[in-house]
Amino acid sequence: MRTKIEATWIVGHERGHHTLIRDGELVFEGNKILHVGKGFDGKVDKVINAKGKLVSPGFIDTHVHSGHRASHRLITDTGRPMYYGQPFLEISVPKEGKVVKGDPRYLKHGDAGSAAAFELNAAFTVAELIRNGVTTFVEYGSQLSVQDALLAEVTRLGSRAYLAPGYDCGRWVADASGRLKRVRNDELGREGLKTALAWIAKNDGAADGRVRGILVPREVETSSVELLRDTTRAADEHKLPMATHAAYSVIEFYEVVKEHMKTPIELLDDLGMLRPTLNIGHGNFISDNPNLNYSAHCDLELMGRAEVSVSHCPINIVRRARTLDNWQRYQQAGVNLCLGSDTYPRDMIMNMRTASYLGKITGHTYFAATSADVLRAATVGGAISVGRDDIGRLAPGALADIIVIDLSGRDTLRYGPVRDPVKSIVECGVGDDVDTVIVDGKVVMEGAVIPGVDFAKLRAQAQAAAEQIWDTLEEWDPLGRTHEQACPWSYPTAE
Repeated sequence: MRTKIEATWIVGHERGHHTLIRDGELVFEGNKILHVGKGFDGKVDKVINAKGKLVSPGFIDTHVHSGHRASHRLITDTGRPMYYGQPFLEISVPKEGKVVKGDPRYLKHGDAGSAAAFELNAAFTVAELIRNGVTTFVEYGSQLSVQDALLAEVTRLGSRAYLAPGYDCGRWVADASGRLKRVRNDELGREGLKTALAWIAKNDGAADGRVRGILVPREVETSSVELLRDTTRAADEHKLPMATHAAYSVIEFYEVVKEHMKTPIELLDDLGMLRPTLNIGHGNFISDNPNLNYSAHCDLELMGRAEVSVSHCPINIVRRARTLDNWQRYQQAGVNLCLGSDTYPRDMIMNMRTASYLGKITGHTYFAATSADVLRAATVGGAISVGRDDIGRLAPGALADIIVIDLSGRDTLRYGPVRDPVKSIVECGVGDDVDTVIVDGKVVMEGAVIPGVDFAKLRAQAQAAAEQIWDTLEEWDPLGRTHEQACPWSYPTAE
């Protein structure tokens, strides 16, 4: 079937760059785009009216952790300062000998009740991403059962995803004083890589080709050199993209320097991992960051020379009082910047705005991290990170991954008068402004409705699951804190 979208504004793509088309038409047939421009003379079977709206490439979220993220609600405006603002150490590191309770990401496959929990997390994740205009996402290394559940939801709801079980050589635990201890098990890492490759061999190309594999050694400091080297060999052999958390924490930075006498980025460079299809999670604590006071710094030069991809997650890290230092220098060095949500909300428009504003602050110029820059990061940048030139852009021959954004502010005055729709979206928009989502030529959301998804039911289920997580904190928290002690209420609660 041939479909035409008539729009007030279209973000087109020519000669490697986005363009802006006013009063244009986009035509796609099957899952491929045929025409983007002013007029189309051929016959069509269906017309979508996008007057007063912007037609854009679907967003590519390059850093997703499955779930409703209830545990992250415990680190808002609080945290232990000796962890240097690193969020996962606050809410996913249990007392030694205990496990994190309530969050299904930390359950073993087959645990009682886990199937329903994995299903809820996956349904919440994929639905939230689609609702916010994300047509492709990269899941950042959750375990096997999480990937199986996500695969089922991606197949059901129609999105595009890069999936595979993550792996490492052991995680962090803590003693009764809260002191960190790294548990090392190299065999665990080797088996994890085998599991990931087997999962990819079975599922790569599933959901009519919308699911692809990716290798994710979760963090540099919890992966052995051998595991990282084997990952690189496997990526080369099977032509797979990779992702890992690197240069993301003060603790991680110095742990790697202490163990290898190299920065995390220098280690990855020595192993031959740096490349456009290596998605570095965060990448903000590089040796060039003045907050580290690391005199012999060359990380940015190494990353830029390799044109490595950095998934910048601005909303998540600004909550922890930090940001990328700085957008303009990364861009000028040659780093491929892309955007990820990481945590709540999975709103790429809000992430674009946050990245733009923080980029101007750290760059000390309002010419940095422009609206054009951050939209490119949310589209083309993400496509580059997974080695694709057929998504993240609206051009003849590209896949029909398209979103329609309502510029009325959903019948509010939020946008005011619109002159440049891209600048208006970045400065005034939210994910709820996405009206229609098309993936692989199929409409998966129309009029803000996703067929088969009951948002009220999902919210109620997530609330119930979250209450269980908060209520069990005392059982596994290294300091034995209740959730009220770990994260006090904003104001004293009235009797």
